Amino acid sequence: MVDNRYATALVIGSVLSLLATVYLSVAVGTQHWFQYSSPPVKQGVNLSELKEEFIGGDFDEKTYSEAMFHLNGTLGLWWRCIQVPSPSHWYKQLDSTMETSCVSFTLPQQFSPKYKPPRINKDEEDLLRTYLWRSQFLLPLVSLALVFLSGLVGVCACLCRSFTPTVGVGVLHFLAGLCSLGTVCCFRAGVDLLHYSYPPPGGVEGSMGWSLYLALISFPLQMMAAALFLWAAKSHRKNYTPMTAYRVA
Repeated sequence: MVDNRYATALVIGSVLSLLATVYLSVAVGTQHWFQYSSPPVKQGVNLSELKEEFIGGDFDEKTYSEAMFHLNGTLGLWWRCIQVPSPSHWYKQLDSTMETSCVSFTLPQQFSPKYKPPRINKDEEDLLRTYLWRSQFLLPLVSLALVFLSGLVGVCACLCRSFTPTVGVGVLHFLAGLCSLGTVCCFRAGVDLLHYSYPPPGGVEGSMGWSLYLALISFPLQMMAAALFLWAAKSHRKNYTPMTAYRVA
């Protein structure tokens, strides 16, 4: 028999876990982790050439970073985007209709090494930026996998009618929360190091986007869910043991 307090804690923890999973999943799939606000493009800048290099050119960090600096770009874990005038308004600077062009990072690109500028010696790899980039890509996937695994453990606990596996559910949510926080920290540190390697031009302002805030919100939600699961399991065990001893006596 489960006390109503523990059942309520389990329900609230499950709801918080679901919200955290939704927020983190949306954050991973969107491109608004970091966004640039660029000044008006100067006369003589070929926007179509910048767009073509950004979309169809070789994967080069400096090239796509320069395009994002000048064209109100946004950066995510899987996407990089720029805003350019629509094809029918290339020469109308004042009332042009803007459209967003996005390119996804492929799996090999996610694991590609980062280099220290200037890239005269291609063997001079920036290990810190390389592993920060890989960590920001892997940690959210690990976090979602841990939450999914905790859900399986919770289902097993319900089928076995046991509160003991709830401790494992709480621990898994705690680890998932650390991974979510690590994702945000790695991404933010990686962007700062990117700006150190390739400084944005004057007048370009960068700010954190709503996708990053969604990932950041998932961290306390997962921690609160972990605390509720651990509290319910520990308190139920303390109350259940004296009750069992009393019945045996």
